[in-house]
Amino acid sequence: MIRPALAALLLAATPASARQSAGTTPVVSVALHPAMDRPTTRFEGWGTALAWFAEVTGGWPDAERNRLADLFYGRQGLGWTIARYNIGGGNAATVKPYLRPGAAVPGFWRLPAGDAARWRADDPAAWDWSQDARQRWWLDAVKARVRAPIFEAFSNSPPWFMTVSGRVSGAVKATDDNLRPGQEARFAGYLASAVDALQRRHGIVFRTLSPVNEPNTDYWYAANTQEGAHWSPARQAAMIDATDAALRARGLATVVAAPDETNSHTFLVDWAGYPAATRARIGQLNVHSYGTVHQTGVRDVARASGIRLWMSEDDTPLPGDPEDFEGMTSPLAFAEHVVADLKRLEPAAWVFWQAVENLSARDGKPGSNWGLVKADLAAPASNPHAIHVTRKYWAMAQFSRFIRPGDRLVPVDDMDTAGALSPDGTRLVLVHVNPAPVSRRLLVPSGWSVQMVLTDATHRAACEAGTVAPPRSVVTLVLTKGRAAAACPTFKR
Repeated sequence: MIRPALAALLLAATPASARQSAGTTPVVSVALHPAMDRPTTRFEGWGTALAWFAEVTGGWPDAERNRLADLFYGRQGLGWTIARYNIGGGNAATVKPYLRPGAAVPGFWRLPAGDAARWRADDPAAWDWSQDARQRWWLDAVKARVRAPIFEAFSNSPPWFMTVSGRVSGAVKATDDNLRPGQEARFAGYLASAVDALQRRHGIVFRTLSPVNEPNTDYWYAANTQEGAHWSPARQAAMIDATDAALRARGLATVVAAPDETNSHTFLVDWAGYPAATRARIGQLNVHSYGTVHQTGVRDVARASGIRLWMSEDDTPLPGDPEDFEGMTSPLAFAEHVVADLKRLEPAAWVFWQAVENLSARDGKPGSNWGLVKADLAAPASNPHAIHVTRKYWAMAQFSRFIRPGDRLVPVDDMDTAGALSPDGTRLVLVHVNPAPVSRRLLVPSGWSVQMVLTDATHRAACEAGTVAPPRSVVTLVLTKGRAAAACPTFKR
């Protein structure tokens, strides 16, 4: 029991902003100081990789697949502007299916008389452009919804007949390279020809082509359930060189993106292994953020090299958090991660991994919270499909609806807040994550009108008055100068 005199002393030592009356939530004040005089990266947008979910959902009934496309790329959705298209490697037809739902992305190759040794990219008979219709549906869907979409093509694995193991899931040993020696030019021809054909057939432009994915890892082995391949830094460099040459030989404006490494510290290992000539052939640096060590090192490689940097893949549910469409635990962890990436990497884009993930709480297992939308990806395409929009989707909306292409990222001194400034300097966006069990009163610069947008356990990107972030919430403050704040701000296309 606390004696009355001691209670008085404790109250006197408590900041006034945190005091509470019985039954009310305590409030602490957090001052936000955006450095608007020091804007950094010009932001290009948000998006997702299309494989694997697109390879499944592109074959769903029109109403369902269009609803998904609207959720991610529509005016009333997340307002994404970027899509990463996966050029499949493709296993041999004789291989019994073993890849997870959506991961068996078809290749475009056709083997002359079934003879893999005779396959050549410059032979028209070596191609089957009817393949991958479901993922390609999404290319058209994005193009129809986004005024200036940015498309990137990427590869997880070479076709099976160019690999050592004969499988697109990796070598028998996870640390062995799986592209057969001397096959770099052949594989690069496959990728560049696919880019060329898809551009013409869909009326789009692939600005970049990424030939390797999470290459210097032990993730990929023959018995794995998704496409992947290990690449040592030396083999990565050879593949980057070959890809650049193949793109130039076809007269394409597409440039190489690399290395699409799993995290920043491995990215730096890869980069150190590239000759200067290889580095000069890279038009965009891609890094994933499945680890956060040395992120500022990658940022500074991009700065020193004068090469645009993307955070090209991530999804960060909290490990061990059971599947929960409405829970805030994983959305808060995810939002914190996005804030940290924007602050430490200062990327020109932030790209989600899989916007739609398979339902995972099955057979008594608790599942997990990967993805923004959950659905049964193993169900027959013709069946009705329940589409579960999770609370994590709304956490994503707090960023992508308001930090828009053309905005400049700005440093903010608070570690839980990311900021962006409009090109004309009259609109400032501050996204703040409050994981605490107490409210936070956010103190913003004077002279601005403010509108708050809130996602928490009971709100989904809803407009609210004031600048108090409730417990366990993600809030976006939209500050405007020279005019009153909109009743409820929306994003610009």
